[in-house]
Amino acid sequence: MASKLTETLAAAKAEDRAALIGYLPAGFPTVDGGIRAVGALIEGGCDVVEIGLPHSDPVLDGATIQTADDIALKGGVRIKDVLRTVAEVAAAHPAAPVLVMTYWNPVDRYGVARFAADLAAAGGSGVILPDLPVEESEEWRKAAGEHGLDTVFVVAPSSKDPRLAEVTAAGSGFVYAAAVMGVTGTRAQVGNLAEDLVARTRATTDLPVCVGLGVSNAAQAAEVAGFADGVIVGSAFVQRILDADGDEEAGLAAVRELAADLAAGVRKK
Repeated sequence: MASKLTETLAAAKAEDRAALIGYLPAGFPTVDGGIRAVGALIEGGCDVVEIGLPHSDPVLDGATIQTADDIALKGGVRIKDVLRTVAEVAAAHPAAPVLVMTYWNPVDRYGVARFAADLAAAGGSGVILPDLPVEESEEWRKAAGEHGLDTVFVVAPSSKDPRLAEVTAAGSGFVYAAAVMGVTGTRAQVGNLAEDLVARTRATTDLPVCVGLGVSNAAQAAEVAGFADGVIVGSAFVQRILDADGDEEAGLAAVRELAADLAAGVRKK
């Protein structure tokens, strides 16, 4: 039986478009505010949402997400709050798959089997694990499989073709192709790297390949949607909430508006 994530991505493909995947960390700006913000992503048009588990040393994230993680951690966010966020979003928006994006260490400390069971019980659809090597993932993948959770691994332009094959063979749901937008003037080159990465990854798997590339507007979303199965947006949503400067309603409206703009972008031809 296909997972909710697989079905959602297949439905977008059937509409001849890329899926829109939105990311926000749990506990940002507060736990309750974060739950409402993730709901606003879906209300605005995100097909799938990723809820970040804030980490004290988010080395793979940019400065914007690091700022949001710091706010969440100073607010006292814990794994139970992440699971509550998943549960409330999944209950309110049952059609949208809810993933957790996390570094491996918190999962390992919490307990692998326990985390898989608790995430599934909360209604989660899977996990993105950017720093867990495939070679060390068997325990997690076994636990995830027992609870019907997808495991999404991350590839990068530096990944060699044999490595891409190893990673895609171990994953499920989709493959997360990570790149950096770069500063003005370098974007075309970086875009070419991302498009090449998608092509090389597709050569190794039938899984959808979704791209995180620093997209922040409809035109960029449309561009990435031209070569990827999904467009992943995180920092732009976080920035909208930061720009609201504590005005929760303004932040929610801004997030919802951006999601609608990006949703229109992935539908452009």
